[in-house]
Amino acid sequence: MVAAPAALAQSTAATIRGVISGNAGPAANASVTATNITSGLSRKAQTGADGNYTLAGLPPGTYRIEVNADGQTNTRNVTVAVGQAATLNLSTGGVAETAPAGEATDLDKVTVTSTALVETKTSEIATYVSNKQIAALPQASRNFLAFADIVPGVQFTTGTEGSTTLRSGAQLSNGINVYVDGVGQKDYVLKGGITGQDSSRGNPFPQLGIAEYKVITSNYKAEYDQLSSAAITAVTKSGGNDYHGSFFWDRTSDQWASKTVREEKGEVPKAEQKQEQYGASFSGPLIQDKMHFFVTYEAKEYNSPRAITPGRNYRIEDLPAQFQDMARQSISAPFKEDLYFGKIDWTPGDAHLIEFTAKYRKEDELTNIGGARLADYGTLKAGEETRLDLRYQYSAANWLNDAHLTYEDTTFGPRPATLANGFQLRVPKQGQEARNNPDMEEVLFFGGGGDFQDKGQKGYALQNDFTWNGWEGHTIKAGVKYKVIDITAMEKQPYSPQFRYDIRNFATPYEVNFSGTAGDFPPSVKSRNKQFGIYLQDDWEVNEHLTLNLGLRWDYETTPSYEDFRTPANLVAALNGFSNIHQPGVDYNINDYISTGNNRKAFKGGWQPRLGFSYDLNGDERHVIFGGAGRSYNRNQFDYLSFERYRLAFQQITYQFNSPNHSCTVTPTGNCFNFDPSFYDPETLAALARQRPNAGSEVFLLNNDLKTPYSDQFSLGMRNGFAMFGQEWNSSATLVHVRSHDGILFALGNRRPDGSFYPPGVSFGSAPFGENLPGFGKFFLGNNAVETKTNQVLLSLDKPFSEESGWGVSFAYTYTDAKENRNNSDIFTFDYPNLDNVGYTRALGVSKHRFVATGIMDFYGMTLSGKLTLASPEAEESLNCVKYGDKACFFDPYTPGNTIGFKQFDLALQKEWDTGAGFKMWARGDVLNVFNWRNYIDFDTYRGTQTDPNEKLGERRDNIALPTRMFKLSMGFNW
Repeated sequence: MVAAPAALAQSTAATIRGVISGNAGPAANASVTATNITSGLSRKAQTGADGNYTLAGLPPGTYRIEVNADGQTNTRNVTVAVGQAATLNLSTGGVAETAPAGEATDLDKVTVTSTALVETKTSEIATYVSNKQIAALPQASRNFLAFADIVPGVQFTTGTEGSTTLRSGAQLSNGINVYVDGVGQKDYVLKGGITGQDSSRGNPFPQLGIAEYKVITSNYKAEYDQLSSAAITAVTKSGGNDYHGSFFWDRTSDQWASKTVREEKGEVPKAEQKQEQYGASFSGPLIQDKMHFFVTYEAKEYNSPRAITPGRNYRIEDLPAQFQDMARQSISAPFKEDLYFGKIDWTPGDAHLIEFTAKYRKEDELTNIGGARLADYGTLKAGEETRLDLRYQYSAANWLNDAHLTYEDTTFGPRPATLANGFQLRVPKQGQEARNNPDMEEVLFFGGGGDFQDKGQKGYALQNDFTWNGWEGHTIKAGVKYKVIDITAMEKQPYSPQFRYDIRNFATPYEVNFSGTAGDFPPSVKSRNKQFGIYLQDDWEVNEHLTLNLGLRWDYETTPSYEDFRTPANLVAALNGFSNIHQPGVDYNINDYISTGNNRKAFKGGWQPRLGFSYDLNGDERHVIFGGAGRSYNRNQFDYLSFERYRLAFQQITYQFNSPNHSCTVTPTGNCFNFDPSFYDPETLAALARQRPNAGSEVFLLNNDLKTPYSDQFSLGMRNGFAMFGQEWNSSATLVHVRSHDGILFALGNRRPDGSFYPPGVSFGSAPFGENLPGFGKFFLGNNAVETKTNQVLLSLDKPFSEESGWGVSFAYTYTDAKENRNNSDIFTFDYPNLDNVGYTRALGVSKHRFVATGIMDFYGMTLSGKLTLASPEAEESLNCVKYGDKACFFDPYTPGNTIGFKQFDLALQKEWDTGAGFKMWARGDVLNVFNWRNYIDFDTYRGTQTDPNEKLGERRDNIALPTRMFKLSMGFNW
């Protein structure tokens, strides 16, 4: 049997279970049939001796449940959500019993787009995002993941350049995974978590194709793999027995947006911008009740402003005269994306379901401009993705089998916008900051940029998942996955020579940085990885109160490019001959990083217990205590594993020029020269590099015993269902503790002649940058070292939207105490030899307090919706050399003193007109940041030194998060 690459089909399918009662008690051998009212899909089950039944593998939607027992028939219409296990108890006496709150809903009161139902008896910390919320809530972009932040513990952010990130707790985006129809979208190369979301303004999937999804922040069951923080499982729309279509178009522009602070002050002109999104969908039957189709297309076209803000607090008028006009240029960054999705489902019989889905994504944009970078210094970024999934499901009386065969092909290829030399104006760093990092600080960059990459993944997967309900009180799930994936990584940084100028003497460069070529290493690192995963899960209903979720998973992956790597002989000789790293006091053994081609093995310790419980206090699913503990393994990012190969293929070389303020000694074989204009010719630099092979190049070495990053998760909470204002409400309160381990860190391998990292009497700073590896330069050691720890309080309250009431609200509050042992979980450290004795500091980019409220109301053919987001200030990176002076500097994140660090209130109003014959037109207006609140994101975080503290610490600058108040117009039709 065949299967999806990253998750169970059960992760999206729903289950309806319960007890059938007759006049004399439980109805044994009763027939229970569920029929999807849209597609005609049918599933059957038979009750046991105690009247229990289970209908598994149901695509989310609305079903007519029919019970036949003792010559009597009873029916009930219910709606189930993605990945839900809903309880529905029925009697055969002609009157349906009341379903537990939040688990089943009368179709007379809801539609197919009704609010996603809340599952109370689960140990997972999970929240549903319904199609109504996706369609109605205000949003700037049609990225369906943007609604995940209405869930406690999840943060969706949009960067100033328009890129989006999704994270949970202290872990970065690469800890998440998103499953669409049970297929994981994991990015194996880049750090965005899923393909298409690393530094991209694009959307990972057309929003028209998403029906609903579930967000699980921790304690997921054993079917989920390749993640260490949040799991998002989404289900796509399907066609039905009626033809339907839709079209939409929305637009905003600079004329519909308020000015930024700098634009109001006249420091920069208001750049022209345009944002347009449009798309269409079409669905219907190919064979009534048997075969249906759904297709959709969405496009995104942006032309966004970018402000030039010279670095180091330089004002444009402070720049040398010849650069001021360049810096005043009005620049914009264009972006274009095309998204396609199609689906065919076929039910040749009641026990069979066959689905085929296809997704294609293509995007192009100009990025890496603005700030200190002019337009010509930008990067042309291209991305392309194809995913195919063939699924076969077979359903028997007490078991279900799901099989998937998938194919994926995704590429990421940034290129410089200008194929010419790059020029960088820089200024010396100040005080202790300069002693800790001798590099110059950027002021203005122009000419050719340095970003050239070719990265991607391509391959097939087979997976089979089996569910058995034949053991009374137990639902047993078991699955196996096998995947073969070709992964590629190539990066040339910089692509063009980068000439650096001291702004005090910009007539002659003081340095040039460029990429040479060394040895016989191919420029692109390729690896045919093989992945194997297996799991077993038992959801055991011990009694009407207690349910246990017992799971165990094991994952294994081979990476030949890492395991079969051989450290070059000349590099081995240089390492063995470098006496500095063989002194008694050196804190590492260099042999742990020299690979012979057979002393590295794939990590085999990926055992992941997943344990949880729920206790229903009264047996009516109104008050449920739940909790769990589990381990989940993510992946080592392939890009990092490739450093030791492609950094050797494209060695970064730096030559100094003997110039004022940057004097160096010119020697026949060294890297210091008297500047000559011929150096502007890349061939001249290449010729010099060939004469000095390996001279000055950086070297990356990986530990021969790398492990896979993982997290341990613990939670305890309580859910409640109750009536208030004549409506059903749901609440949840949860305590969460998550610790992540073994993130990759590259630390400086250079050591002083006595083997020490710091000079005598100094416990921080003054890293041995000058003690280069003979014949090479700096070298870095890659180890498992980065860790985070998160404590959270998650509170939620919601009244689900229903057609009967016409309104719905949700409130989510998150308190987060997040810490990390490396700022922003960075993969580099230049300040410490390792992280063994480095303390935890407050995690960057995470607010301690975050509150999100939403509301939706239908009235007079209109829909009004709103979203309020409030968050306390995030910590920013800062170095404290004030408290202990030169003897001990330490990372000490700075938090701005204002009470509210981010606030935004959005509104949307949509009006629909029914023109007759099922054709409806609509128009909508979204106002983002209604009150034009200024969310400042740039503060002076330099603390100064003990003798010269920075009096401007915490001073607010004029850069703000977007959007300013902005209006977006949308219109379209449905039929």
